Amino acid sequence: MVVVGAGSAGCALAGRLAEDPAKQVLLLEAGPVENMPDLLDAASLAATRAGHPSNWAYAAELRPGRSATVPRGRGVGGSSAINGAIWVRAAPADADGWAIPGWTWADLLPHYIRSEHDLDHPATPWHGDCGPVPVRRPAGGLLHPAATRFLDAAERIGFPPEPDKNAGSPPGAGLVPSNSVDGVRVSAAHAYLDRHRANLVVRPRAGVARVRFDGDRTRGVELLDGTVLEAGEVVLAAGAIATPHLLLLSGVGPPDDLRAAGLPVVCELPGVGRGWSDHPAVFLPFGTADQPAHPHAPGSQAALDLDAGADPAGDVEVLVFVRPFVADGDLHLMCMLQQPDSRGTITLTSPDPRVRPRISYAYLRTEHDRRRLRHAIRTAADLLRAGLGTRTAPTGDVLGSDRALDGWIGAHLSTAQHLSGSAAMGAVVDAELRVHGVRGLRVADTSVLPVVPRRGTAATAAAIGEKAATLLRS
Repeated sequence: MVVVGAGSAGCALAGRLAEDPAKQVLLLEAGPVENMPDLLDAASLAATRAGHPSNWAYAAELRPGRSATVPRGRGVGGSSAINGAIWVRAAPADADGWAIPGWTWADLLPHYIRSEHDLDHPATPWHGDCGPVPVRRPAGGLLHPAATRFLDAAERIGFPPEPDKNAGSPPGAGLVPSNSVDGVRVSAAHAYLDRHRANLVVRPRAGVARVRFDGDRTRGVELLDGTVLEAGEVVLAAGAIATPHLLLLSGVGPPDDLRAAGLPVVCELPGVGRGWSDHPAVFLPFGTADQPAHPHAPGSQAALDLDAGADPAGDVEVLVFVRPFVADGDLHLMCMLQQPDSRGTITLTSPDPRVRPRISYAYLRTEHDRRRLRHAIRTAADLLRAGLGTRTAPTGDVLGSDRALDGWIGAHLSTAQHLSGSAAMGAVVDAELRVHGVRGLRVADTSVLPVVPRRGTAATAAAIGEKAATLLRS
């Protein structure tokens, strides 16, 4: 068995498969082994900056005239080694709304439970107490005063509490669960990979160029150096950007695009790299007189999920960051649209696997999306007025005008980096994650989700790996 990609899903999948001594698992990762101190520091987001050796830093167009660099983890552990260590599950309405047999909330919950050791709720039926990923919420000296004021302000302006963001309860304001302990980010590699297992080989710096086929049967993978590794089954878990890119390079995707790139068509699947979604985001800076956060405190500590339209499960989120992004800078509220209409594309720019694909998010094309993101920003301003802190931008005249606020959003637009659906179940893979039209090839990462979940994707990526391991074992 060859697993391509040692990120959250790939590590979970490979680690669980290797628990069976009869299985031989080769885990290929294009990047290096994670060994840099700032990858262990849960409070550090240094690796999310362009130029860091642990970041692929993909160039992308968020909307016409607005580009961005999208951080993705480069190395064993993938994005779980560089992200904000937020461990939140999808909402029940997400999984049930996918309408995929075997992927309802009731189906997925055991895999969430299996992945975690919740240190705050170890004895409840919806939490795990023996999984590899430790999960806890900030408390005591690790709970920043701004997070406490955030929750107080949310209650003051009428939003309900959500005591446990991972309990599948109605949306509200609550503390953010984190996969960090004593200031250490516990990546998927640390959680799942037992390097002492003789039947698990982790091979870093082994970039895959394409999947090789004999007719419609998967033969194995070709590495960037030309080496061909034979395999009876291959699972792509390279992430929601690299996985569709590999499918396209392998001749699996929209036929016209493949022919235009000079690639042979192995299987016509128009959904590869198309129709995916992510969370548009804008950061609202604010000032406080608080002392700096404890060195072990996670940066994102509390969130408000709310309904900005007619979605009782919540469709926007405001998240407070209690650490400045630059020394002596402001703190930030991250305002996100969690159920966007926008759909993006990933397309080839070259048949050379070393050339990055073109990534277009097509954010905020609909008035429905623009209206709800405006609502999130105005809610964030209400939280600041209710005692959270001092707003530094946008100004009141901008907040009061839809047109002016749309302009401000356009100039500050970002993304939450939760890309999902670029090789979606239904369009590209079946409910057992097998790629349509070929044999011996599966996908197991967030690219298989029909749409992006309402909340962050790290816990869901691990649950996908857990679920994939169950499917492959059976």
